[in-house]
Amino acid sequence: MFIGEFRHSVDDKGRVAVPVRFRSELAGGAIVSKWIDGCLAIHSRNAWESLAERAGHLPVTDAGARTFQRFLFGTAFEVTLDGQGRIVIPQVLRDFAGLRADVQVVGSRDHVELWAPDRWSAYSAEMDAPEVLAQHLQGLGI
Repeated sequence: MFIGEFRHSVDDKGRVAVPVRFRSELAGGAIVSKWIDGCLAIHSRNAWESLAERAGHLPVTDAGARTFQRFLFGTAFEVTLDGQGRIVIPQVLRDFAGLRADVQVVGSRDHVELWAPDRWSAYSAEMDAPEVLAQHLQGLGI
């Protein structure tokens, strides 16, 4: 399970160090893709295959399902950890997420999210507001 929040830098080759506690789950290979809320997601190969299977059950006649599949799978890249525990984030994905010199690495249960620090600050400030959090949780039955 991916939990916690970390700040790392992006080097001039687009490499980002994966937090040590996340590396074992990603050692067998991973997929990095666009994700909801303007960030990127890194899924382990197993988690990605599970997500792909669920997406495969969506009706092809549903325009929203087709859009989601193109959004997710059309810009997904296989990545591997190098000897120093880094992955290369392709330029197209860095541009989408607004990643420059730094990245906020956020554990999100079954995947890791990569956020531009300014976007993460704005998002987490809203998320941390008690009334907003309560409203979101109410709809989830928590």
